[in-house]
Order: sequence, then structure tokens, then C-alpha cells
Amino acid sequence: MSSGVAERTRRAGPAGTSRSRRLVSGVTTALLSRAAGLIVPIVLVPVTLPYFGNDLYGLWMAVASLAGMAAFADLGLGSGLMTKLAPCYANGDTARARRYVSSAYLTLTVLAFALTGALWLAAGAVPWSALFNVTGQVTTEQTRMISLICLTAFALNVPLSLIARVQYAYQQVGRSNVWQAAGSLAALAAVLGVVWADLSPLLVVAVSVATPLLVNLLNMLWFFGRQEPRIRPTPRAVDARAAVELARLSGLFFVLTVVISFATNADTLIIAHALGLSAVAGYVVPAKLLSQLGQLVVLVNVPLWPANGEALAEGHLDWVRRTTRRMTVLSVLAAGLPAAALVAFGDRLFAAWLPVPMGDDRVLLAGLGVWWVLQAALSPRFMVQNADGVIVPQLVGWAAFLLLSALGKWYAADRLGVAAVPWVGALGYALTVVPAALYGYHRTLRRHHRPATETEGVVAHAVR
Repeated sequence: MSSGVAERTRRAGPAGTSRSRRLVSGVTTALLSRAAGLIVPIVLVPVTLPYFGNDLYGLWMAVASLAGMAAFADLGLGSGLMTKLAPCYANGDTARARRYVSSAYLTLTVLAFALTGALWLAAGAVPWSALFNVTGQVTTEQTRMISLICLTAFALNVPLSLIARVQYAYQQVGRSNVWQAAGSLAALAAVLGVVWADLSPLLVVAVSVATPLLVNLLNMLWFFGRQEPRIRPTPRAVDARAAVELARLSGLFFVLTVVISFATNADTLIIAHALGLSAVAGYVVPAKLLSQLGQLVVLVNVPLWPANGEALAEGHLDWVRRTTRRMTVLSVLAAGLPAAALVAFGDRLFAAWLPVPMGDDRVLLAGLGVWWVLQAALSPRFMVQNADGVIVPQLVGWAAFLLLSALGKWYAADRLGVAAVPWVGALGYALTVVPAALYGYHRTLRRHHRPATETEGVVAHAVR
């Protein structure tokens, strides 16, 4: 073995081991955090559904889905910031990191206040009832206020939610997961308190969306005040060059997030217009429960993002391939086993859990399970592409999925019923997103592949 290969192997070993340890720690805390997060819907659905009634609860979930579609409102800066900060952390470049952080926070803070102001100024002109196809006992005022409360909290949380991205980039995945779990549990306690006091359903909605926002604020103050004051955002650290550099990458993430948000959050709106709000309640309860599996998969795989960025930069492609395979198996098991259990025993669970009968439709549960297992299988490969900024293949796949599935779901809901909706989504995903994700993954690895002779020469030159 030549001296170049020996040196490369020696350095790859400790770096890969340390990287793997951080990844295991991140995955473990993600699992614990999601376990805590699962408590919230398990407890809240049987409490809030009878408290609200089917129509009002369906409206709340539809508005929440609309807010989920607007996840692109951060302009992709959260994703771009995490990609840019990872090498800053690895190199100890706090000056550059502070410029990125300050530029991102200033942009999103201005945007959040602008969105909030525009929302309230236009509130009287928006046909909220028509937008959500409101019928039954839900009043126009209730529709307007629930919409304003949820969307205002979402807008204000746009800059505050950046803290999770910064913590992930700075290898504080465990602490970030603990803070997120604290937000979920705090919201649970607040909602139960309001329901126990028999206060207005509007107040239930308000505390459910405001509590996580306040926890994010506390997390941000603690992180920048005590843990990493050297990268604390300040107006003086805002840098035009860093802002432009960040914006270029974030723009691609922005477009991708727009497409994904609409593609994955359109189901409730499609069902509401095709079948009515009462059908939304019957769909959203199992969908909400199974969506926790998707969030679990995301939490488990997001630590791969900065880890893959480091590994690709150092040419450790074997580590990337090996870890991607292992995380694919773990992700599929994390989503597939609970989904299978829910299909098998979901009828008993819902009967014991909910005071309102939701029916026994194993076809719906199985479709939702297949949908999330497919996403779980591809998530590790998306993390490789995100780490290297390979966005176009993902964008092409998701755009094709959005067009194909939206038409298919509307037709299926109208002709075949609610249970057909997730199956149409899973089929469309397999035909569009899957091949695009595999192509993008292999393209990323090819970009970093370097012939052995060239690599040896570069490493040997660096050693000399």
C-alpha cells in the first residue's frame, strides 16, 4: 500500500468512527423525542374531537394542513443554512457561521412580520368559509378566527424554527430533539388545561399553536446566549456576500419545499371538497397517527444531512454508501412495523381510544402504511443529495408526483371513497419520486468519485 493510501485510510478510520457515533446519538435521541411526541396526538384526539365536534375539528385540521403547505415560507433558508453551517462547524469558522446565521435570521424575521401584517389586513376579504367548504354548525366567525390564529402562529414561527437547523449543523441533535419534545408536551399540558376549564375551542387552538412557538423562542435564547454566543445573530454581522451565497442554495430548496408541501398536504383539502368536512375527520385521525411515523423517519434521518456533507467533502464514499444502506433498513423498520400493527389491530385501537366511532377500514390504514414505508425507504438517499446540494432530480420527481397524484386523488376520492386516496399517492410516488431519488443519489456519488491514483496523489501532496 502506498503512503497516500495509508494516510487516507488512517484518517478515514477515526473520522468515520466519530461521525458514526454522533449519528447513533442523534438517531437514539430522535427515537426518544418522537416517543414523547406520540403522546400528544394519542391523548389529544379523543379529548379534542368530541369537544369540537366533527365539523369544527375537521376545519381545524384543514387549516393546519394549509399551514403545512406554507412550510416553504422560510424561502428554503432553513435547509440552506444547515448545509452551509456544517462545514463552518467542522472548520471552526465562527465568523462565517455568524454571517450566515445573522443573514438568515434578519431575512426571515422581516418576512414573518410582513406575512403577519398582510394576513390580518386581508382577513376581511378572504372567503374563509368557501376556501374550506365549511358547512354545518361551524360559523363564519369561527372559520375566520381559527384560520387567523393558526396562520399567524405559523408565520411568527418561521424565524424561530431556524434554531433546530442551527443545532443540527452544530452537532447538537440530542439537545434539539429534547427541546422539540418539550414543546409538544407543553402544548399537551396547555390544551388539556383549557379543555378541563371548559373554555372556548378557539382558545384550545390558540394554546396548541402558540406553546411550541414560545418553546422555540426559549431554545433560541438559551443556545445563542449560553452555548454558542460566538455565532449569535446581530444586525452588524449581516453580510451581503454571505446572504447572496446562502440565497443561491436556499432558492433551490425553496422551490423543492413548495412542491413537496403541496404534494404531501393536499389530501385533506381534496377530501373536503370532494366529500365534505365530515369525511375529513374520518380520514385525518388515522392519517395523523401514521404521520407520526413519517416525522419519526425524518428525525432519524436528518442527522445524516450534516454527517454526509462531512463525509462527501473528505471523500469517504464507502461510509456514505454503508450508512445509507443501514439507515434505509432502519427507516423501513421504523415505519413498517408500527404500520403493520396498526393495520392488524387498528379497529380495536380506535374503538378503545376514541369516543366517536371512526369505522373499520383496513384498506385505508394499509394504504397509509404503504405510503409512509415508501417515503421511509428513500429518506436516507435524500439526505445524501441534500448534503451536496443536488436538488434538481428531487424537484423533477416531486413535481411529476404533484401533478399526477392530485388529479388521481380527486378522481379516486369522488369515485372510490376516502380509502383510495393514500393508495393513489403511493402508486404515484413509486412511478415518479422513486426513480428520481435513485438517479440523484448515484449522481451525487459520481460527483465525488475520484480515481485511486488521483486520490493518492492529492493526499500524498497534502502530507508533504
